[in-house]
Amino acid sequence: MRKIIASLFVSLDGVAEAPETWHSPYFNDEMGDAVGGAMAGCDAMLLGRVQYEQFAAYWPTSEDEFAGFMNDQKKYVVTTTLTEAAWNNTEIIGSDVPGGLRALKASEGKDIAVTGSLTLVRSLLETGLLDRLQLFVHPIIVGKGARWFDGLDTIKLELAASETFTTGVVNQIYVPAG
Repeated sequence: MRKIIASLFVSLDGVAEAPETWHSPYFNDEMGDAVGGAMAGCDAMLLGRVQYEQFAAYWPTSEDEFAGFMNDQKKYVVTTTLTEAAWNNTEIIGSDVPGGLRALKASEGKDIAVTGSLTLVRSLLETGLLDRLQLFVHPIIVGKGARWFDGLDTIKLELAASETFTTGVVNQIYVPAG
């Protein structure tokens, strides 16, 4: 069975919003290897609508070295508002989201990666559909902005692995408890 794996950048005070304004000074080869390792086990991306729209506006015309990978990768967008997805290799999961995600997890293939998508990650945690949560905790207090876990009820997780990079970023991997 495929797993849904979220790899997320987060500040020390839990902020997820606008990582492009605080994340870059902490990115190094160690983090690149960890992110690359997480992506290597996946053959699809799961995106919320907002993240999808941001990516779909940027990647198809980007000359970034990762553009080919992003454009060729199979993508699933969870949305109740979009009716079609113009970005190539994208399917919409819309009407029965939990059922659609269970079917996706039961299908053939490698694991499914989630990057960003604040609302989607919260929903996956609430419904028990997230199999692994990888947090790259940055040693910075951002002070304001949307936080990953605000509004969630108690969800128990177990620490499966942890390592500290030379930049002070702590790579923490959690799985559902029990």
